[in-house]
Amino acid sequence: MAEKKYTYLKIFFDGGSRGNPGPSAVGAVIYDENGKKIDELSEYIGKTTNNIAEYTALDRVLDIANKYSSEKIVLLTDSKLLYNQVKKVWKIKDKNILKIFLSISEKLGKYRTVDLRFVPREENKEADKLVNKAFEKIQVSYEGESDIKFGSVEE
Repeated sequence: MAEKKYTYLKIFFDGGSRGNPGPSAVGAVIYDENGKKIDELSEYIGKTTNNIAEYTALDRVLDIANKYSSEKIVLLTDSKLLYNQVKKVWKIKDKNILKIFLSISEKLGKYRTVDLRFVPREENKEADKLVNKAFEKIQVSYEGESDIKFGSVEE
């Protein structure tokens, strides 16, 4: 069976940290040209900054997008920093971001057209939900035994 060829892929992506730096996660949704969801990403990435999480979200979702045949890609982010740095409006001054940027740049080089768009946070809700879903997956609770000896102290 021949691989399906998409006119373009439309990808919403997001990264987030609880603390900066702090526990971080990424989320993304990939749609085809008809608006049909074809894939998604929801992954905990460890302790890092919010900006690294945003860049990592794009880097990881591009790995997933590589499975689909398309010469055009539309990328939607609510990160003003990522948008302006990838578009080369702002300089990249952080060496960790630069490393991820170089990986992203190589992956985007295979597309005939890359349409990177800045969107308000309200338009990126599904990717944001996937970030939160990744956080929920790693949360741990403990209800076992404890050596704590609670009591009252009379003063």
